[in-house]
Amino acid sequence: MDFALTEEQVMFRDQVLKFAKKEIAPRCQEHDLKAEFDWEAWRKMGEFGLLGLHFPEELGGGGADVMTSVLAAEALGEAGVDGGLTLSLGAHTYLCADTIFRHGTEEQKKRYVPRLASGEWVGCMGLTEPGAGSDAASLKTRAIRQGDAWVLNGGKIFITNGSIAQVAVIYAKTNPDAGHAGISAFIVEKGTPGFSVSRNLHKMGCRTSPTSVLSFDDCVIPAENLLGVEGNGFFMSMQTVEWDRSTLLAPFIGAVAFCLERSARYAQERVQFGRPIASFQAIRRKLADMKIFMEAARSLVYRIAWCKDQGRPVNHLEAAVAKLFMGDWSLAPANDAVNLHGGYGYCHEYDMERVFRDSRLAPIGGGTSEVQRVLISRLM
Repeated sequence: MDFALTEEQVMFRDQVLKFAKKEIAPRCQEHDLKAEFDWEAWRKMGEFGLLGLHFPEELGGGGADVMTSVLAAEALGEAGVDGGLTLSLGAHTYLCADTIFRHGTEEQKKRYVPRLASGEWVGCMGLTEPGAGSDAASLKTRAIRQGDAWVLNGGKIFITNGSIAQVAVIYAKTNPDAGHAGISAFIVEKGTPGFSVSRNLHKMGCRTSPTSVLSFDDCVIPAENLLGVEGNGFFMSMQTVEWDRSTLLAPFIGAVAFCLERSARYAQERVQFGRPIASFQAIRRKLADMKIFMEAARSLVYRIAWCKDQGRPVNHLEAAVAKLFMGDWSLAPANDAVNLHGGYGYCHEYDMERVFRDSRLAPIGGGTSEVQRVLISRLM
Protein backbone atom coordinates (compact mmCIF):
# COMPACT_ATOMS: atom_id res chain seq x y z
CA MET A 1 0.00 0.00 0.00
CA ASP A 2 1.69 3.17 -1.23
CA PHE A 3 0.33 6.58 -0.24
CA ALA A 4 3.17 8.46 -1.94
CA LEU A 5 1.72 11.47 -3.75
CA THR A 6 2.64 12.31 -7.30
CA GLU A 7 4.23 15.61 -8.16
CA GLU A 8 1.00 16.62 -9.91
CA GLN A 9 -1.10 15.81 -6.84
CA VAL A 10 1.14 17.84 -4.54
CA MET A 11 1.12 20.75 -6.97
CA PHE A 12 -2.66 20.68 -7.32
CA ARG A 13 -3.17 20.47 -3.56
CA ASP A 14 -0.95 23.53 -3.12
CA GLN A 15 -2.92 25.37 -5.79
CA VAL A 16 -6.22 24.60 -4.04
CA LEU A 17 -4.78 25.73 -0.70
CA LYS A 18 -3.53 29.01 -2.16
CA PHE A 19 -6.81 29.62 -4.01
CA ALA A 20 -8.95 28.90 -0.94
CA LYS A 21 -6.86 31.08 1.37
CA LYS A 22 -7.13 34.02 -1.01
CA GLU A 23 -10.62 33.71 -2.50
CA ILE A 24 -12.79 31.71 -0.09
CA ALA A 25 -11.57 31.72 3.52
CA PRO A 26 -11.71 35.53 4.02
CA ARG A 27 -15.46 35.39 3.31
CA CYS A 28 -16.31 32.62 5.77
CA GLN A 29 -16.64 34.52 9.04
CA GLU A 30 -19.15 37.02 7.67
CA HIS A 31 -21.36 34.36 6.12
CA ASP A 32 -21.17 32.14 9.20
CA LEU A 33 -22.43 35.01 11.38
CA LYS A 34 -25.33 35.57 9.01
CA ALA A 35 -25.98 31.83 8.53
CA GLU A 36 -25.94 32.66 4.83
CA PHE A 37 -24.87 30.53 1.86
CA ASP A 38 -21.96 32.13 -0.03
CA TRP A 39 -22.98 32.16 -3.69
CA GLU A 40 -19.87 34.05 -4.76
CA ALA A 41 -17.60 31.43 -3.17
CA TRP A 42 -19.66 28.69 -4.82
CA ARG A 43 -19.21 30.33 -8.23
CA LYS A 44 -15.46 30.61 -7.68
CA MET A 45 -15.16 26.97 -6.65
CA GLY A 46 -17.09 25.97 -9.76
CA GLU A 47 -14.76 27.99 -11.97
CA PHE A 48 -11.74 26.43 -10.27
CA GLY A 49 -13.14 22.96 -11.00
CA LEU A 50 -13.73 21.82 -7.43
CA LEU A 51 -17.41 20.97 -7.87
CA GLY A 52 -16.85 18.28 -10.49
CA LEU A 53 -13.27 17.28 -9.88
CA HIS A 54 -13.59 13.51 -10.37
CA PHE A 55 -16.04 13.49 -13.28
CA PRO A 56 -14.75 12.81 -16.81
CA GLU A 57 -13.83 15.82 -18.90
CA GLU A 58 -16.56 15.11 -21.46
CA LEU A 59 -19.11 15.74 -18.68
CA GLY A 60 -17.47 18.94 -17.50
CA GLY A 61 -15.26 17.40 -14.84
CA GLY A 62 -11.54 17.34 -14.19
CA GLY A 63 -10.96 13.60 -14.57
CA ALA A 64 -9.19 13.44 -11.19
CA ASP A 65 -8.74 10.30 -9.13
CA VAL A 66 -10.16 9.81 -5.64
CA MET A 67 -6.90 10.66 -3.83
CA THR A 68 -6.71 13.99 -5.64
CA SER A 69 -10.31 14.70 -4.64
CA VAL A 70 -9.44 13.91 -1.01
CA LEU A 71 -6.40 16.20 -1.14
CA ALA A 72 -8.47 19.05 -2.55
CA ALA A 73 -11.13 18.68 0.15
CA GLU A 74 -8.44 18.53 2.84
CA ALA A 75 -6.81 21.67 1.44
CA LEU A 76 -10.10 23.57 1.73
CA GLY A 77 -10.29 22.72 5.42
CA GLU A 78 -6.64 23.59 5.98
CA ALA A 79 -7.19 26.99 4.33
CA GLY A 80 -9.85 27.78 6.92
CA VAL A 81 -12.89 27.32 4.69
CA ASP A 82 -15.89 26.83 6.93
CA GLY A 83 -17.52 23.43 7.40
CA GLY A 84 -20.78 24.63 5.94
CA LEU A 85 -19.35 25.33 2.50
CA THR A 86 -17.43 22.04 2.39
CA LEU A 87 -20.56 20.23 3.57
CA SER A 88 -22.56 21.73 0.72
CA LEU A 89 -19.83 20.77 -1.74
CA GLY A 90 -19.83 17.18 -0.50
CA ALA A 91 -23.60 16.73 -0.68
CA HIS A 92 -23.72 18.38 -4.10
CA THR A 93 -20.82 16.56 -5.76
CA TYR A 94 -20.72 13.14 -4.15
CA LEU A 95 -24.19 12.41 -2.77
CA CYS A 96 -26.16 13.88 -5.68
CA ALA A 97 -24.08 14.33 -8.85
CA ASP A 98 -21.98 11.19 -8.40
CA THR A 99 -25.08 9.04 -7.88
CA ILE A 100 -26.50 10.32 -11.16
CA PHE A 101 -23.12 9.77 -12.85
CA ARG A 102 -22.84 6.19 -11.61
CA HIS A 103 -26.41 5.03 -12.12
CA GLY A 104 -28.04 7.41 -14.58
CA THR A 105 -28.87 6.81 -18.22
CA GLU A 106 -26.78 8.59 -20.84
CA GLU A 107 -29.56 11.15 -21.20
CA GLN A 108 -29.65 11.76 -17.43
CA LYS A 109 -25.87 12.12 -17.24
CA LYS A 110 -25.77 14.61 -20.10
CA ARG A 111 -28.62 16.67 -18.67
CA TYR A 112 -27.48 16.91 -15.06
CA VAL A 113 -23.77 16.18 -14.53
CA PRO A 114 -22.28 19.07 -16.57
CA ARG A 115 -24.59 21.59 -14.90
CA LEU A 116 -23.73 20.24 -11.47
CA ALA A 117 -20.00 19.99 -12.18
CA SER A 118 -19.85 23.65 -13.20
CA GLY A 119 -21.93 24.85 -10.25
CA GLU A 120 -24.64 26.23 -12.54
CA TRP A 121 -27.01 23.94 -10.66
CA VAL A 122 -26.84 22.87 -7.02
CA GLY A 123 -27.69 19.30 -6.07
CA CYS A 124 -28.92 17.56 -2.93
CA MET A 125 -29.77 14.05 -1.77
CA GLY A 126 -32.84 13.11 0.24
CA LEU A 127 -32.68 9.90 2.26
CA THR A 128 -33.18 10.81 5.93
CA GLU A 129 -36.68 11.15 7.37
CA PRO A 130 -37.92 11.99 10.87
CA GLY A 131 -38.32 8.27 11.60
CA ALA A 132 -35.62 6.88 9.32
CA GLY A 133 -31.99 7.87 9.60
CA SER A 134 -29.47 5.05 9.60
CA ASP A 135 -32.40 2.62 9.40
CA ALA A 136 -33.18 3.17 5.71
CA ALA A 137 -35.66 0.28 5.62
CA SER A 138 -38.01 2.41 7.73
CA LEU A 139 -38.56 4.99 4.97
CA LYS A 140 -42.14 6.24 4.78
CA THR A 141 -41.86 8.26 1.56
CA ARG A 142 -43.75 6.34 -1.13
CA ALA A 143 -43.44 6.29 -4.90
CA ILE A 144 -46.33 4.72 -6.82
CA ARG A 145 -46.24 4.07 -10.55
CA GLN A 146 -49.18 5.58 -12.42
CA GLY A 147 -48.94 5.11 -16.18
CA ASP A 148 -45.96 7.06 -17.52
CA ALA A 149 -45.24 8.73 -14.19
CA TRP A 150 -44.30 8.16 -10.57
CA VAL A 151 -46.21 9.87 -7.76
CA LEU A 152 -44.20 10.70 -4.64
CA ASN A 153 -45.68 11.36 -1.20
CA GLY A 154 -43.77 11.90 2.03
CA GLY A 155 -41.06 14.07 3.54
CA LYS A 156 -37.34 14.34 4.17
CA ILE A 157 -35.40 16.09 6.92
CA PHE A 158 -31.80 17.28 7.51
CA ILE A 159 -31.28 17.70 3.76
CA THR A 160 -28.08 19.61 2.95
CA ASN A 161 -28.64 22.14 0.13
CA GLY A 162 -32.36 21.35 0.15
CA SER A 163 -33.57 24.94 -0.21
CA ILE A 164 -31.04 25.98 -2.87
CA ALA A 165 -30.88 22.86 -5.04
CA GLN A 166 -32.17 22.71 -8.60
CA VAL A 167 -32.07 18.91 -8.61
CA ALA A 168 -32.45 16.26 -5.91
CA VAL A 169 -31.85 12.53 -5.73
CA ILE A 170 -34.72 11.24 -3.60
CA TYR A 171 -35.08 7.77 -2.11
CA ALA A 172 -38.57 6.32 -1.69
CA LYS A 173 -40.31 3.01 -1.11
CA THR A 174 -41.67 1.45 -4.29
CA ASN A 175 -42.40 -1.90 -2.62
CA PRO A 176 -43.21 -1.39 1.10
CA ASP A 177 -43.11 -5.12 1.82
CA ALA A 178 -39.62 -5.75 0.45
CA GLY A 179 -37.51 -4.03 3.10
CA HIS A 180 -34.23 -2.71 1.71
CA ALA A 181 -35.03 -4.25 -1.68
CA GLY A 182 -38.14 -2.08 -1.94
CA ILE A 183 -36.27 1.24 -2.05
CA SER A 184 -35.75 3.12 -5.32
CA ALA A 185 -34.11 6.42 -6.27
CA PHE A 186 -35.58 9.26 -8.31
CA ILE A 187 -34.39 12.53 -9.83
CA VAL A 188 -36.68 15.40 -8.84
CA GLU A 189 -36.17 18.90 -10.20
CA LYS A 190 -36.96 22.14 -8.41
CA GLY A 191 -40.33 23.53 -9.47
CA THR A 192 -41.96 20.14 -9.91
CA PRO A 193 -45.57 20.50 -8.69
CA GLY A 194 -45.97 18.88 -5.29
CA PHE A 195 -42.29 19.29 -4.36
CA SER A 196 -41.62 21.99 -1.78
CA VAL A 197 -39.19 23.11 0.91
CA SER A 198 -41.12 23.29 4.16
CA ARG A 199 -38.44 25.16 6.11
CA ASN A 200 -34.75 25.53 6.85
CA LEU A 201 -33.30 24.34 10.14
CA HIS A 202 -31.15 26.61 12.31
CA LYS A 203 -28.00 24.75 13.30
CA MET A 204 -25.22 24.93 15.86
CA GLY A 205 -22.47 24.74 13.24
CA CYS A 206 -21.93 24.49 9.48
CA ARG A 207 -24.29 27.45 9.40
CA THR A 208 -23.52 28.61 5.86
CA SER A 209 -24.94 25.38 4.47
CA PRO A 210 -28.76 25.35 4.32
CA THR A 211 -30.30 22.26 5.92
CA SER A 212 -33.91 21.77 4.97
CA VAL A 213 -37.14 19.87 5.41
CA LEU A 214 -38.55 18.69 2.05
CA SER A 215 -42.15 17.73 1.33
CA PHE A 216 -43.71 15.68 -1.46
CA ASP A 217 -47.46 15.98 -1.86
CA ASP A 218 -48.71 14.04 -4.89
CA CYS A 219 -45.48 15.02 -6.63
CA VAL A 220 -45.70 13.67 -10.19
CA ILE A 221 -42.43 12.99 -12.00
CA PRO A 222 -41.88 11.34 -15.41
CA ALA A 223 -41.20 7.60 -15.41
CA GLU A 224 -37.79 8.24 -16.96
CA ASN A 225 -36.75 10.08 -13.77
CA LEU A 226 -36.30 6.73 -12.05
CA LEU A 227 -32.58 6.53 -11.31
CA GLY A 228 -31.00 3.17 -12.00
CA VAL A 229 -33.05 0.02 -11.47
CA GLU A 230 -36.23 -0.10 -9.43
CA GLY A 231 -35.55 -1.61 -6.01
CA ASN A 232 -31.83 -0.85 -6.17
CA GLY A 233 -31.97 2.38 -4.17
CA PHE A 234 -30.56 1.01 -0.93
CA PHE A 235 -27.48 -0.35 -2.70
CA MET A 236 -27.02 3.01 -4.42
CA SER A 237 -27.26 4.89 -1.12
CA MET A 238 -24.68 2.57 0.43
CA GLN A 239 -22.25 3.37 -2.36
CA THR A 240 -22.30 6.96 -1.20
CA VAL A 241 -20.93 5.74 2.14
CA GLU A 242 -17.53 5.31 0.47
CA TRP A 243 -17.57 9.03 -0.35
CA ASP A 244 -19.15 9.97 2.98
CA ARG A 245 -16.30 8.24 4.79
CA SER A 246 -13.41 9.33 2.61
CA THR A 247 -13.67 12.57 0.63
CA LEU A 248 -16.36 14.01 2.90
CA LEU A 249 -14.14 13.36 5.94
CA ALA A 250 -11.15 15.12 4.38
CA PRO A 251 -12.24 18.70 5.26
CA PHE A 252 -12.28 17.70 8.94
CA ILE A 253 -8.64 16.61 8.63
CA GLY A 254 -7.86 19.93 7.00
CA ALA A 255 -9.65 21.75 9.81
CA VAL A 256 -7.37 20.06 12.35
CA ALA A 257 -4.34 21.20 10.33
CA PHE A 258 -5.83 24.71 10.36
CA CYS A 259 -6.28 24.57 14.16
CA LEU A 260 -2.75 23.26 14.62
CA GLU A 261 -1.15 25.98 12.49
CA ARG A 262 -3.13 28.76 14.19
CA SER A 263 -2.58 27.33 17.68
CA ALA A 264 1.18 26.88 17.20
CA ARG A 265 1.50 30.44 15.96
CA TYR A 266 -0.59 31.83 18.82
CA ALA A 267 1.37 29.80 21.38
CA GLN A 268 4.61 31.38 20.17
CA GLU A 269 3.16 34.90 20.22
CA ARG A 270 1.22 34.79 23.49
CA VAL A 271 3.45 35.65 26.47
CA GLN A 272 2.50 34.77 30.04
CA PHE A 273 4.71 34.75 33.14
CA GLY A 274 7.51 36.24 31.08
CA ARG A 275 7.69 33.63 28.33
CA PRO A 276 5.68 32.33 25.33
CA ILE A 277 3.05 29.82 26.35
CA ALA A 278 4.57 27.44 23.77
CA SER A 279 7.31 26.81 26.33
CA PHE A 280 4.85 25.26 28.79
CA GLN A 281 4.56 21.48 28.76
CA ALA A 282 0.76 21.52 28.93
CA ILE A 283 0.56 23.61 25.75
CA ARG A 284 3.12 21.48 23.94
CA ARG A 285 1.10 18.39 24.77
CA LYS A 286 -2.02 19.87 23.20
CA LEU A 287 -0.12 20.67 20.02
CA ALA A 288 1.42 17.20 19.92
CA ASP A 289 -2.00 15.56 20.37
CA MET A 290 -3.40 17.58 17.45
CA LYS A 291 -0.56 16.41 15.24
CA ILE A 292 -0.98 12.76 16.29
CA PHE A 293 -4.71 12.80 15.59
CA MET A 294 -4.25 14.50 12.23
CA GLU A 295 -1.74 11.94 10.97
CA ALA A 296 -3.79 8.97 12.19
CA ALA A 297 -6.96 10.30 10.58
CA ARG A 298 -5.08 10.97 7.35
CA SER A 299 -3.90 7.38 7.20
CA LEU A 300 -7.41 6.00 7.58
CA VAL A 301 -8.93 8.29 4.96
CA TYR A 302 -6.05 7.96 2.49
CA ARG A 303 -6.37 4.18 2.77
CA ILE A 304 -9.98 4.30 1.60
CA ALA A 305 -9.09 6.66 -1.25
CA TRP A 306 -6.19 4.41 -2.28
CA CYS A 307 -8.44 1.35 -2.31
CA LYS A 308 -10.99 3.12 -4.50
CA ASP A 309 -8.29 4.25 -6.93
CA GLN A 310 -6.91 0.70 -7.12
CA GLY A 311 -10.37 -0.64 -7.95
CA ARG A 312 -10.49 -2.55 -4.69
CA PRO A 313 -13.86 -2.68 -2.96
CA VAL A 314 -13.89 -0.64 0.23
CA ASN A 315 -15.50 -2.83 2.86
CA HIS A 316 -17.92 -1.23 5.25
CA LEU A 317 -15.74 -2.15 8.24
CA GLU A 318 -12.88 0.07 7.01
CA ALA A 319 -15.33 2.88 6.24
CA ALA A 320 -17.01 2.62 9.63
CA VAL A 321 -13.67 2.66 11.48
CA ALA A 322 -12.57 5.80 9.61
CA LYS A 323 -15.89 7.53 10.24
CA LEU A 324 -15.94 6.62 13.94
CA PHE A 325 -12.35 7.69 14.54
CA MET A 326 -12.88 11.02 12.83
CA GLY A 327 -16.24 11.57 14.48
CA ASP A 328 -15.33 10.76 18.06
CA TRP A 329 -11.84 12.18 18.22
CA SER A 330 -11.99 15.24 15.99
CA LEU A 331 -13.76 17.11 18.78
CA ALA A 332 -10.66 16.98 21.00
CA PRO A 333 -8.31 18.98 18.71
CA ALA A 334 -11.00 21.62 18.12
CA ASN A 335 -11.68 21.85 21.85
CA ASP A 336 -7.96 22.09 22.63
CA ALA A 337 -7.57 24.86 20.06
CA VAL A 338 -10.32 26.88 21.76
CA ASN A 339 -8.79 26.34 25.21
CA LEU A 340 -5.28 27.16 24.01
CA HIS A 341 -6.49 30.53 22.69
CA GLY A 342 -8.11 31.30 26.05
CA GLY A 343 -10.74 34.05 25.94
CA TYR A 344 -9.93 34.77 22.30
CA GLY A 345 -10.80 31.18 21.43
CA TYR A 346 -14.33 31.87 22.63
CA CYS A 347 -14.68 34.91 20.36
CA HIS A 348 -15.82 34.73 16.76
CA GLU A 349 -13.01 36.68 15.12
CA TYR A 350 -10.38 34.09 16.05
CA ASP A 351 -12.01 31.28 14.00
CA MET A 352 -11.53 28.61 16.67
CA GLU A 353 -15.06 28.74 18.04
CA ARG A 354 -16.44 28.33 14.51
CA VAL A 355 -14.21 25.34 13.84
CA PHE A 356 -15.32 23.85 17.17
CA ARG A 357 -19.01 24.26 16.27
CA ASP A 358 -18.48 22.86 12.78
CA SER A 359 -16.56 19.83 14.11
CA ARG A 360 -19.57 18.83 16.23
CA LEU A 361 -21.20 17.46 13.08
CA ALA A 362 -18.49 14.81 12.61
CA PRO A 363 -19.91 12.22 15.07
CA ILE A 364 -23.49 12.80 13.82
CA GLY A 365 -23.65 13.31 10.05
CA GLY A 366 -23.36 10.33 7.71
CA GLY A 367 -24.22 7.86 10.49
CA THR A 368 -23.73 8.50 14.19
CA SER A 369 -20.82 7.12 16.18
CA GLU A 370 -23.23 4.81 17.98
CA VAL A 371 -24.31 3.31 14.65
CA GLN A 372 -20.67 2.95 13.55
CA ARG A 373 -19.91 0.93 16.69
CA VAL A 374 -22.83 -1.39 15.96
CA LEU A 375 -21.58 -1.85 12.37
CA ILE A 376 -17.99 -2.46 13.48
CA SER A 377 -18.96 -5.06 16.08
CA ARG A 378 -21.29 -6.78 13.61
CA LEU A 379 -18.79 -6.82 10.72
CA MET A 380 -15.99 -8.11 12.92
